[in-house]
Amino acid sequence: MPTNFTVVPVEAQGEERGPPERDGQRQQQADKDEEKERGAGDGTARESSPFINNAEMDRENLYEGKNMALFEEEMDSNPMVSSLLNKLANYTNLTQGVVEHEADEDSKRKEVKVPRMGTFIGVYLPCLQNILGVILFLRLTWIVGTAGVLESFIIVFMCCACTMLTAISMSAIATNGVVPAGGSYYMISRSLGPEFGGAVGLCFYLGTTFAGAMYILGTIEILLTYISPSAAIFKAEEVGEETEAMLNNMRVYGTCIIILMAIVVFVGVKYVNKLALVFLACVILSIIAIYAGVIKTAFDPPDFPICLVGNRTLSKRSFDVCAKFTESNNETKTTRLWRLFCDSSLLNATCDDYFVLNNVTEIQGIPGIMSGVLIDNLWSAYSEKGSIVEKKDQPSVAGSEDTKVGGLPYVFTDIMTYFTMLVGIYFPSVTGIMAGSNRSGDLKDAQKSIPTGTILAIATTSFIYLSCIVLFGACIEGVILRDKFGEAVNGNLVVGTLAWPSPWVIVIGSFFSTCGAGLQSLTGAPRLLQAIARDGIVPFIQVFGHGKANGEPTWALLLTAGICEIGILIASLDSVAPILSMFFLMCYMFVNLACAVQTLLRTPNWRPRFKYYHWTLSFLGMSLCLALMFICSWYYALVAMLIAGCIYKYIEYRGAEKEWGDGIRGLSLNAARYALLRVEDGPPHTKNWRPQVLVLLNLDSEQLVKHPRLLSFTSQLKAGKGLTIVGSVLQGIYLDKCAETQKAEENVKALMGIEKTKGFCQIVVSPSCRDGISHLIQSAGLGGMKHNTVLMAWPQSWKQTENHFSWKNFVDTVRETTAAQQALLVAKNIDLFPTNQERFTDGNIDVWWIVHDGGMLMLLPFLLRQHKVWRKCKMRIFTVAQMDDNSIQMKKDLQMFLYHLRLNAEVEVVEMFENDISAFTYEKTLVMEQRSQMLKQMQLSKNEREREAQLIHDRNTASHSAPAVKASVAAAAPEKVQMTWTKEKFVAEKHKNKETNLSGFKDIFNMKPEWGNLNQSNVRRMHTAVKLNGVVLNKSQHAQLVLLNMPGPPKNRKGDENYMEFLEVLTEGLDRVLLVRGSGREVITIYS
Repeated sequence: MPTNFTVVPVEAQGEERGPPERDGQRQQQADKDEEKERGAGDGTARESSPFINNAEMDRENLYEGKNMALFEEEMDSNPMVSSLLNKLANYTNLTQGVVEHEADEDSKRKEVKVPRMGTFIGVYLPCLQNILGVILFLRLTWIVGTAGVLESFIIVFMCCACTMLTAISMSAIATNGVVPAGGSYYMISRSLGPEFGGAVGLCFYLGTTFAGAMYILGTIEILLTYISPSAAIFKAEEVGEETEAMLNNMRVYGTCIIILMAIVVFVGVKYVNKLALVFLACVILSIIAIYAGVIKTAFDPPDFPICLVGNRTLSKRSFDVCAKFTESNNETKTTRLWRLFCDSSLLNATCDDYFVLNNVTEIQGIPGIMSGVLIDNLWSAYSEKGSIVEKKDQPSVAGSEDTKVGGLPYVFTDIMTYFTMLVGIYFPSVTGIMAGSNRSGDLKDAQKSIPTGTILAIATTSFIYLSCIVLFGACIEGVILRDKFGEAVNGNLVVGTLAWPSPWVIVIGSFFSTCGAGLQSLTGAPRLLQAIARDGIVPFIQVFGHGKANGEPTWALLLTAGICEIGILIASLDSVAPILSMFFLMCYMFVNLACAVQTLLRTPNWRPRFKYYHWTLSFLGMSLCLALMFICSWYYALVAMLIAGCIYKYIEYRGAEKEWGDGIRGLSLNAARYALLRVEDGPPHTKNWRPQVLVLLNLDSEQLVKHPRLLSFTSQLKAGKGLTIVGSVLQGIYLDKCAETQKAEENVKALMGIEKTKGFCQIVVSPSCRDGISHLIQSAGLGGMKHNTVLMAWPQSWKQTENHFSWKNFVDTVRETTAAQQALLVAKNIDLFPTNQERFTDGNIDVWWIVHDGGMLMLLPFLLRQHKVWRKCKMRIFTVAQMDDNSIQMKKDLQMFLYHLRLNAEVEVVEMFENDISAFTYEKTLVMEQRSQMLKQMQLSKNEREREAQLIHDRNTASHSAPAVKASVAAAAPEKVQMTWTKEKFVAEKHKNKETNLSGFKDIFNMKPEWGNLNQSNVRRMHTAVKLNGVVLNKSQHAQLVLLNMPGPPKNRKGDENYMEFLEVLTEGLDRVLLVRGSGREVITIYS
């Protein structure tokens, strides 16, 4: 039957995918493709990608009608190259994590092509607008006057070098692949991981928010100081209250403006974006006016006279004529200035000493670029708070020191100034270099535009700042430069006095530019917070990821306005500036760190298109950022680092796990590799030995762990230290068991998380359980980080022949751990062991030290008692004395040994005298051998074998009856325990035993002749097990945990099942037992 099909070209294919109208078959096909995406082909989970396993991809269209039949199987999961390239071409940048309005964006994108911006409009101008701002207009002249031209040049050069180096690092990161909108946060988080990304992202958010507060404070300062001083609500009633009144005005007006700006941003960002060009024009016009004014001063300096008394600068707000008195119609009249310094307007009035002794002079505030004033302004003039602004080379006569200057019309400094403080105030004027990278989603070619535009913008602004420093120093008198609020020039903005054609160009321009910058901050900061919240790495801010239906971040805007209000309440521009300097510097530091780490690691994915970077430049930039943080303010730097550190640890502890292929993970891998190569491949020194545990778990048919308490015991033993590998074996072929292996691994990891077991999980699939365990013992671990101890549960149902973990596997495991020189811990009755939540308030951990095993038995109780579960238990050590041992001396020696080991434990020596083998022992041996023989010789069917095993089990249970146990205990533990063997006691005890038991055993042998045919080796072993069990029960039946030396398996493999019986008898009647078999090397030492 012929099949009709249509060959769909890739272009058409892309077109057909657009409309949402599909019939039922297409929906079914999409559902099938989704199933393939979850487990395509060989069942392996694929990496999530916009290009691979797309559910919209029509499988038939991929290869039907093409000569690609050979790759049909592959196309279930991998697309054709033509399809991949088509998807790449149509790929669009959406902000990471923004889901709510993606559908709206998609529909709009189909209707109209979004215009993409180039380097100039998209990166250069936004960076220019963000970098140039409030500090340039309000504080740069004051910084030049205070620090001098040379030191100001150093300040600006350091800050500009810091941003230039950061821009180089940022360019490398931004050109290393597609950077969706999200800017610096996206770059840092994807380069350094979610912890650093979240911490630095929130720091950058706080920096941007405080920048908004700074711009708003700048706006109010311009309004109340230079535009409309009469608008102030709070007036200074007394002398010296001017500063406080100004701060209160700032707080009131700032709160009003922030509410107004928040409403504007909430109503619509599009209005803010439309106004951005107007604000930028204001900035550019203001700067042009400054340069024009500088040129004009060369031939026609503006007339801004300054009034001085001696060398002290006077504020011209209170008087108009700069003279003590005036001559009018041959009559001398005192001026308003006289009345400010004297108690009356009369010529014989009592005046201020300094005013009387010094002349009033008037000099030009802006002598011009040709005047040579630059030489005077080269050096710094730092001062204390409240000191008078003085002209250095002006002659003056000092008045009496008792004279108060508080109410006099001098120009005072409002804060104490020093170099490091000026760095903190200036640094915000070079921030804003991220503006271009934040718009990466709107650029035609982000990888070309971001480096070019950002570096050109920084170069331009650096030139403007550095040239302005020299030009201000060359044109303006030093006292005017140090006059922060322009009081000596009638309250004019100092930089405005230099501008041409009018000071109002600068005043109005700076007012609008600071307004615009504040609006931009209130627009950008909430979006940054929304991006972090939607990434889901900081759980407590996830609420701020929500917003209006169109994705506008309403809640984030409210939080931003609230944090901004904190900056407004501080009210001082000079106090807010260092705060945001810290946050920006920390952000820039981590951008440099990200670039340096990626470069040094040489990760295969690190292939930036921007080639002019080097790790030394990034490292220099990082060091400079760190240095500037502490130069600005060491306590602010520590607080900022503490905030970032707390956020980092919080994300690490509570945040969602993200895998972004970040550099820190690569750094960890490199460090791990280096450490593994450094760790010697041989055994560690005894002092460094600790149990590195391989835990062997049993899984049920649902791939769930049978004995979860084994992991609880592991975490109690390890307390998060050293290596833990949790392993299990699935029986079968790996190709058939892939899904089950993955499920088993997930279950084991989930349980490890619940039990707080820190370690690695390893599931092995093997045709036989025995081989799988052997593979784990041989190959688990890597290099020097290999396990040295195996922990497993006792196979409770070892007598059932159908058990997967049969006695045969158990005994082979014991042999293999011995061969591999590894210690073995076998927990019996593991389900009775405590959970991590339980606490033993009293009780003992009893150690039965029968043979020396390298000190494992001593070390394990010590490690267990570090955990809260076992902390209140006491440690008791029992050892067994033979006939020819001096038990008193043994006890003393053991106590001394424990003293040198720094272990606190009670010591007891138990003497086991020789007596003849009891009837109970013979009976146990007989049952054991009969069972073994029957299972070996009789070829029974499955059901018959089960019945036979049950019969033997019943007989064995009957032999455990109470009278027999009592008899054995009584035989093994006589009423009187001898503490020291003497020759006389030994002979008497021997004769007594012979007399009491000889006749009894003759009668028994007469009754049961088959006992004489028993293997005497087995009889002796059983005798030891029974006797030792009796002694242990007598002393340790109520102990919280009993640790026993585990005897080794027989060299002859024919007696393996008997070995299991011996161990069963040895531990009978005890609740919690840990059988310990040493590795054959010392693990504890008395030396330091």
